[in-house]
Amino acid sequence: MVRDEITDGKRIGQLLSSEIHGYERGALGRLSVTDADTDVEPTEAGAFAYAIDYEGESGDLERLAEVYVHPDRAHVEFREGIETAAERGDSEGLRVRPKAVEPPRTLVFVENGAEVKSALRVVRAVAETLDAE
Repeated sequence: MVRDEITDGKRIGQLLSSEIHGYERGALGRLSVTDADTDVEPTEAGAFAYAIDYEGESGDLERLAEVYVHPDRAHVEFREGIETAAERGDSEGLRVRPKAVEPPRTLVFVENGAEVKSALRVVRAVAETLDAE
């Protein structure tokens, strides 16, 4: 059995982007990948790869989160729904930590390709909370 695991941060970020693009309905259907840096080079601190924007009721795009890539992982930095992101990320078994900035944010780490689906469920949960508001 092959046990290859995707642990390249840039590739993990690309997989998550593809997952978000794959939905046209529901809360995920209101999301867009924007400001993508197709030439991003992963860094130890995390390099900005793209933003995840949410189409609000007015039709305007609002920044939901940003994705950063590291050599061996990616992380999603949630700007909205930070409590939901923390709770859902934890329940999905992902590494989660708060970011002490103003306004506060939640970081959800995606350590390998297999965790992309879990990260997508976190993104969906946050988007659904915005739908409910």
